Amino acid sequence: MSDSRRFTVRGRRVVTPSGIRPARVHVAGDRIADIRPLTDADLVDADPTDSAEYDAGDLLVLPGFVDTHVHVNEPGRTEWEGFETATDAAAAGGVTTIVDMPLNCSPVTCSVSALEAKREAATGKLRVDCGFWGGVVPGNTAELAGLAAAGVLGFKCFLVDSGLDEFPPVGEAELRPAMRELARLGLPLLAHAEAPGPIAVAARGSSGASAGYADWLASRPPEAEVEAVELLVHLSGETGCAVHVVHVSAHQCLPVIAAAKHAGLPVSAETCPHYLTFAAEEIPAGSTLFKCAPPIREAENREHLWQGLEAGVLDLVASDHSPCPSSARALDTGDFFTAWGGIGSLQLGAAAVWSGARARGIDPARLASWMSAAPARLAGLDGRKGSIAPGFDADLVIFDPDAEFVVDARRLRDRHRLTPYEGRTLAGLVRRAWVRGRPAFADGELVGGRDGELLEPANSGDR
Repeated sequence: MSDSRRFTVRGRRVVTPSGIRPARVHVAGDRIADIRPLTDADLVDADPTDSAEYDAGDLLVLPGFVDTHVHVNEPGRTEWEGFETATDAAAAGGVTTIVDMPLNCSPVTCSVSALEAKREAATGKLRVDCGFWGGVVPGNTAELAGLAAAGVLGFKCFLVDSGLDEFPPVGEAELRPAMRELARLGLPLLAHAEAPGPIAVAARGSSGASAGYADWLASRPPEAEVEAVELLVHLSGETGCAVHVVHVSAHQCLPVIAAAKHAGLPVSAETCPHYLTFAAEEIPAGSTLFKCAPPIREAENREHLWQGLEAGVLDLVASDHSPCPSSARALDTGDFFTAWGGIGSLQLGAAAVWSGARARGIDPARLASWMSAAPARLAGLDGRKGSIAPGFDADLVIFDPDAEFVVDARRLRDRHRLTPYEGRTLAGLVRRAWVRGRPAFADGELVGGRDGELLEPANSGDR
């Protein structure tokens, strides 16, 4: 049966691949059918009661955000976060596509059977579209081709302890054959890039007298990130495997990544909203809601990350949404070493990044590049997601760049609503969101049904 839904979104500031311009975006069914110039006559003849035409006025019309770093945790740890609450938070934040990490669910997504369990758990619960990363762990190289054929968009690994026994880290010996296989399959490796050696050295130099933020920061030195990135770059050159460095927090990695790109290696990198927003000097004593790995570093480091993002050394921004119950946060003791690390920011990521970008005079079109087009490209979805263009999915967001709001955790949609952004004033409010032409969020409320799709690469069956 054909889909007869048709409507138009018009606005003076539509963010397209060719820039921001006045336009009418025509939607037919799931897809963008056409984009036409917006004329003065269109504005004069507009009927405000026409339900088939939405007038964005001077607000930004953006492609739906694509978040390629989300820990949903279902099945197995659904009490931490599940598909219903995660995709509700996504829709409220203008994120129309997520890609779920292979941990902290149980079983971890390192086999075809685990992927099938993940898909079954997600069915009927998605408010936005969702793809999956597979996992690379010691001993599962033989599983990678099967996972690729079953539809994962790429693979994630850790070079240091992940905090979960069922997702152990890999070293050079395990990485080399896995990366050769991923190069053959044409899928990227996403890597948590911290090397264990510098972390062990930092631990030996610690007095152990405190468990506060300064000690946590010192325990994960920049050298750990640099050493890991250097290894990944070397192996990418040797194997031809595309490598994506997740959540870069240390600016010392930027020259290594820039050199790899200059050499023509298939290397990309991301940072996260919290690294672009917070600074170590400002973190209150014992406030374990700020714990993540790698850690939030100093204000000067934050400015270098912004410079790397503007220069294109960092390709994208992803949330690393990783919530957990308050009982795992050591909120009563303030002990950063026993608290579970991870910042839930799926709903707030775009506003946090735009707040920083606006303060630095950055064009809002860069937001679409960093949080829509580039992550879609990483996940192999760039022919379908991440841009307002004919033939693409009608994933659209009406974004008010001048609206400011104070973060109130009670209004968040993720399961536990714990956030270090509490009380912070952010700029940029999602007014409406459509997922493949279906309303998902409007005027502060979730709307529509759980019509999200499970995504696969277009050629997954050929692997």
